[in-house]
Amino acid sequence: MQYEAKSPEDYISQVPEERQGTLKKLRKVINDNLPKGFEEGMIYKMIGYYVPHSVYPDGYHCDPKTPLPFMSFASQKNSVNLYHSGIYAKKELHDWFVGEYPKHCKRKLDMGKSCIRFKNLDEFPFELIGELTRKMTSEEYIGIYENAIKKK
Repeated sequence: MQYEAKSPEDYISQVPEERQGTLKKLRKVINDNLPKGFEEGMIYKMIGYYVPHSVYPDGYHCDPKTPLPFMSFASQKNSVNLYHSGIYAKKELHDWFVGEYPKHCKRKLDMGKSCIRFKNLDEFPFELIGELTRKMTSEEYIGIYENAIKKK
């Protein structure tokens, strides 16, 4: 589901009421744990966290006017999805998350390359998401990103 929101607060106000508390808490957990060099805003019609042009002037290679995306979350039809580029880009981070997830949730992990789907919001692993958010600095992410782009 896509929302035409101008800000994270506007986005959360548009999602179904039963999800608003989860999204507010998720946003707070991410903001409380976000390393310096990242900013919060709206990106791709989702609440996103990215490396701003003031830190990485080149922006995203697919569209240099867009800041370098790092992570985001969205309310979809059947789940709340968290997108984390670091999990996709760094195998050690992916493996750490997959190993830690069962310690925080009883349900099976529902995950794509960079997308983690949470269908049961009563078991949302906020503490784990906080840890995940802290695991990669903007400098490390830029290095991984540039290394991947230069290989192409």
